[in-house]
Amino acid sequence: MSGENVVLCGANAYEMKYYFNEQFNSIPESIKNELHILCVLFTEEVGGVFTIAFEEDGSVVLETNADDDDIYYDEVSSGLMIAQVRRHRRELFEALSLYYRVFVLKEKIQVS
Repeated sequence: MSGENVVLCGANAYEMKYYFNEQFNSIPESIKNELHILCVLFTEEVGGVFTIAFEEDGSVVLETNADDDDIYYDEVSSGLMIAQVRRHRRELFEALSLYYRVFVLKEKIQVS
C-alpha cells in the first residue's frame, strides 16, 4: 500500500450521492445497508462529505469535510456526531477492522 487510506464508503451531500467501494463486495448485504444508512443520515444531518475508510493497519477512520464556502456546515457538530457514531457503532467498526485485517491484509488471527 502507498500509505493512503482505502475508502470503504461515503456520502456526499452536495451531489446527493452514496459510494461503496466494490473491492469490499464480499461484506454481508446487511452490513452494506447499515453503512449506506449511516453515511446518508450523517450527511443529511451535518452536510458536507462523510467517508468511512481503512488506515494502512486496518483501523477504521471516519472523516468529514466540507467545501470552504459551505456556510451551513458546522465543524463542531460534525466532530460531535463522529464521536457519537464511533460510540454507538463500535462493534461494527471493530468487525470491519477485523475483516480488513483478515481478508485484505491476510493477517493470521489467533482465536482464544
